Amino acid sequence: MNFNKNQPYNSLPDLPPKADLETPEIFKLTIKANKLLAELKGYCLTLPNPNLLLNTIILQESKESNAIENIVTTQDELYKASLNITDKIKNPAAKEVIQYREAMYWGLEQINKNGIITTNMLVGIMQKLRNSDDNIRKNPGTKLANPFTKSIVYTPPEGESLIREKLAQLEKFINDDTLNDLDPLIKMALIHYQFEAIHPFGDGNGRTGRILNVLYLINKDLLGLPVLYLSRYIIQHKSDYYKFLREVTEKNNWEAWVKFVLKGIGETAEMTLLKINTILQLKQDTQPLIKKVLKSSYSKELVDLLFSYPYIKTSILEENSIAKRQTAAEYLKKIENTGLITSIKIGKEVYYINTGLMKVLSE
Repeated sequence: MNFNKNQPYNSLPDLPPKADLETPEIFKLTIKANKLLAELKGYCLTLPNPNLLLNTIILQESKESNAIENIVTTQDELYKASLNITDKIKNPAAKEVIQYREAMYWGLEQINKNGIITTNMLVGIMQKLRNSDDNIRKNPGTKLANPFTKSIVYTPPEGESLIREKLAQLEKFINDDTLNDLDPLIKMALIHYQFEAIHPFGDGNGRTGRILNVLYLINKDLLGLPVLYLSRYIIQHKSDYYKFLREVTEKNNWEAWVKFVLKGIGETAEMTLLKINTILQLKQDTQPLIKKVLKSSYSKELVDLLFSYPYIKTSILEENSIAKRQTAAEYLKKIENTGLITSIKIGKEVYYINTGLMKVLSE
């Protein structure tokens, strides 16, 4: 293999690789991951309002994905940012998390509109999550270093036209399933490696690659919504993640990498199911209490809203036609008296925190 970590890896081979990707162990993990993913997809379809959970789950995924890049924010800042209380946020990392969520939503729109994943779409995702108009890397000299020792571990391909050619080949592999008969989950592992190895942007490659993972699963109809919480798994196994990526490049060790990704999908699907279940159970447990205090003013839509945002304010009730401003404020005050939500004043606005939901999300 023609690889030298100090030289641009311009000879990075196109996919699929020359490797046995259907070993008994890979096969077993693929079946398990597919089963758990199907369960998660099916479960989301039974939800009365799937978008209700989308907001909260995507925010968590955004937070974890940014944390991999050492962009660290607190739950508190994160949810203030989700309600656009951005002028009150001291930590710019929270704004980056919101940009990640917007990039994910934008990518989802493109998938629904065009049905394929393109280079232009990946550029658009990177631009949205970085709030930048940067494009494919043009300048030479990009090198990836170990954050602790600062020693060079990888030099990605160089030159805009070469990078675009590698991306065009990747695009073909992503969208044309007639080229091979690999299981989509195995393909996802290959695609993720290839995108990170091409490293097409000056910044934002890791986050764009993680959004690509989820959008690919949606594109292949293995997920209905971007509710897979994969970045948490990568954070928990960060050194293995980088080690296995490097071993593909240096030793052509695809098996260890593919197994790592398949385990991640399975564990993450299980964890996401558990989190959704916990949120729904919490929602169910709170309904009788809210019914009791609001009496005839009670509405299921109000409870849905309370579980769409960990922070809520009266104008959100008004925008969703639950009640006019003054009545909405009365509703929230009554619910606060039960202990289910807690009010805080930020500037002139009063916000109500769904403390139970915050606890589940931050666990």
